[in-house]
Amino acid sequence: MPKPNAFYAQSGGVTAVINASACGVLETARAHKDDIGKVYAGRNGIIGALQEELIDTSKESKKDIAGLRSTPGGAFGSCRFKLKSPEDDAREYNRLIDVFSAHNIRYFFYNGGGDSQDTANKMAQVSRQRKYPLQCIGIPKTVDNDLPFTDCCPGFGSVAKYVATSTREAALDVASMCESSTKVFVLEVMGRHAGWIAAASALAQTREGDAPHIILLPEVPFEKQAFLRKVKETVTAKGYCVIVVSEGARYANGTFLGESGGGKDAFGHSQLGGVAPTIAAMVKDKFGYKFHWAVSDYLQRSARHIASATDVNQAYALGKAAVEFALAGKSAVMPIIVRTSDSPYKWKIGEAKLAKVANIEKFMPKSYISKDGFGITQRARKYLAPLIAGEDHPTYKDGLPVYVTLKNQLVAKKLPEKW
Repeated sequence: MPKPNAFYAQSGGVTAVINASACGVLETARAHKDDIGKVYAGRNGIIGALQEELIDTSKESKKDIAGLRSTPGGAFGSCRFKLKSPEDDAREYNRLIDVFSAHNIRYFFYNGGGDSQDTANKMAQVSRQRKYPLQCIGIPKTVDNDLPFTDCCPGFGSVAKYVATSTREAALDVASMCESSTKVFVLEVMGRHAGWIAAASALAQTREGDAPHIILLPEVPFEKQAFLRKVKETVTAKGYCVIVVSEGARYANGTFLGESGGGKDAFGHSQLGGVAPTIAAMVKDKFGYKFHWAVSDYLQRSARHIASATDVNQAYALGKAAVEFALAGKSAVMPIIVRTSDSPYKWKIGEAKLAKVANIEKFMPKSYISKDGFGITQRARKYLAPLIAGEDHPTYKDGLPVYVTLKNQLVAKKLPEKW
């Protein structure tokens, strides 16, 4: 009998370390060549499976696979595509089972956030119902850090490090110019419903009164007058004010400050953007202060040059664990990070059932948010600080980081194009 093959795919917004998880999967599978034949990667996530566009990772060199550990983006292409329920659209699931059967795929690894874990869970259910031998393992990834059970999510630590560093550097710039120029700087960061990334900017503070002076979190309803008072107090005391705002900041009625035109993405989420200029305009209208604002956007999640070593190591370990879980006969589970010590920070690999992970978001607890709602507590700092620790710089050449580009050679299709 031929050895069973595996399918790996990346889903959702990519990160600085999602390829480190891919590296963990591929290197571990290659180390178990007696148990796993080939690892096929989906071209553009689960869409690659539906379209039978399977990348043969065996064509990639050992050196290039190792290089994935320090390469940002999604090496095989990602997607925002949400499978309907099996009851609503059995056609998609029939197609996936047909493709997996045609290519002798018995292991399914899906690397993504909450919606992706839902996809992996659905595939586990369907394969059981149809008696197709497929072991489904979810691999966590999300810069938002909002998956339950795991201590943290790969991608978050590096974004946190980038945002805290950028906040500290920008604050020094503003402080230098505030006497005769800019007095207010607003940095918009990712975080639709959970404020983990914005909260991490507080790691830039070393002394009381350091920037960021105001953090606006989705978990704290925005009150305009309280916000403006805080801005005025800060500028009066410091000469300038640095604000970090999550894209998901909202009013008490649930309306996003930065909701743009009511658009929705493939998962049905509101298209966000524009909260930084909205906040800046409020300040300008009230006080007339000169301001600047910036949106970190893709820069924050692609900044591999400043990745957290903790984040890189965890991302790789979770990819490795996914393969080991599958070979141990496990399915419908996700490897997670379990914190065993705060100081020194120690962690180990655990597991959670996909049925309990899928579509569940983890928010900032109240105990992590300061009483005035504009900052974080020591408890939050104790949680966040280890996640940005350590450096894992890529190799540099001619002053720029060297990143890997794979061949991404597709295997021959075996099924009809139309399905």
